[in-house]
Amino acid sequence: MANFTIADIKALREQLGTGMVDTKKALEEADGNVDKAVEILRLKGAKGNAKRADRSTSEGLVAARELPGQVTIIELACETDFVAKNDRFIALADKVADAAAAVGAENAEAALAAAAGSGTIEDLINDEAAIIGEKVELRRVRTLKGEHFAVYLHKTSKDLPPQIGVVVAYSGDDAETARSIAQHISFANPSYLSREDVPAAEVDKERDIVTAISREEGKPEAALPKIIEGRVGAYFKQVALLDQDYAKDNKRSVAQVLKDAGLTVGDFARFKVGA
Repeated sequence: MANFTIADIKALREQLGTGMVDTKKALEEADGNVDKAVEILRLKGAKGNAKRADRSTSEGLVAARELPGQVTIIELACETDFVAKNDRFIALADKVADAAAAVGAENAEAALAAAAGSGTIEDLINDEAAIIGEKVELRRVRTLKGEHFAVYLHKTSKDLPPQIGVVVAYSGDDAETARSIAQHISFANPSYLSREDVPAAEVDKERDIVTAISREEGKPEAALPKIIEGRVGAYFKQVALLDQDYAKDNKRSVAQVLKDAGLTVGDFARFKVGA
C-alpha cells in the first residue's frame, strides 16, 4: 500500500496546481515520496506540452517590476483560475517579471529569450508548465522608461491575483494624483495617450462611419460638419486618455486634472488578463 494520505494528495496538488488524478497516480508510483512524485509529474507534463499548444489561456495574472528609470509589466496566462491563484504559478510570474525587468524587455519575444536561472524565460515557463499540467504562456510584456511611475494592480476577484495592471510614466511631484490617473486608466481603458497619437487611418474610418450614420438619420446637410466633428470628438474621449472625462470628477478632463496637479504623462500601459 502506498505510503501517503488524502492530505498528502491535497497538499501536493495545491503546491503544484496539478490535477487530482494525476497527483494521486504520481504519489502511488513514487510510493509516497513527494520529491519523486514531483519528478514524475514533471516528466508527464513535458510529454503533454505539445498536446496543450492549441488550448486557450483566458486566466492568469499581471505583475510589474520597477527598477531605476523603468517599470516592466507582464501578463502571464494559464488555462484555469485554479492555477492562476496557485502559489507555484504566482512564484513563476515573479521570476518571469524579475528576469524580464533585468533586461528591460520591450515585448514578449524579447523577454522569452532573456536569461532566467540556467536557461531562458521560455525554458523556465516550459518546465513549470510541465509540472503544473496546463498551457502557460507569456502573452504580453512592456517596459516603460521615465522619471517617475505610478503602478496600479487591480484584483477583479478577491480570490485571484491581479488581473488588471497599469503603469503610468510621468514627471511631476504629485504621486497621489498620478496613482489616481493609473486607477482611472484601469477603469476607462484608453488606447492612446492623446488624440494626436491616434493613427490617421483610424480617425478617418471613424469619421466615415459617423458621417454615414448622420446622413442615415436625416440630419440637415448644412449641420453635418458640426455634427460629425462632435461625434469624432466623442470618439477621442473614448480612446485618448487626455481627452477622457476623469473618472472621479466627470466635469474635468484627465488633461485638466494633470495640469492642475503639475503632472505630465509621458507614456502608459494597461494589461488585462485575457483581453
